[in-house]
Amino acid sequence: MTTFEKTEIEKLDSKYRPIGAWGYFGYNILFSLPLVGFICLLVFCFSDSNINRRSYARSFFCAALLALIVVGLIIGVMIASGSFAAIIEQIKNAMQQPQG
Repeated sequence: MTTFEKTEIEKLDSKYRPIGAWGYFGYNILFSLPLVGFICLLVFCFSDSNINRRSYARSFFCAALLALIVVGLIIGVMIASGSFAAIIEQIKNAMQQPQG
């Protein structure tokens, strides 16, 4: 990053400052935490303190929601086809067999 770019970024209001790569990495880890991450995700989705962080939180939320829908559809298809019950039965049989 050039000196000119650094100077221009420092002139920006904190609301518009970009987030660095390590910032995105940290937010990714934070949002992946089960309860605290979800609460922070919701807070950052509606926060107005940094637009870049808000946009990233919204994109993370949309991606997580999309993944949840896909997993739900896969499980629904497995239940409808009967393969889910067969998998559960195989797991039960494997757990009941003596180790040795």
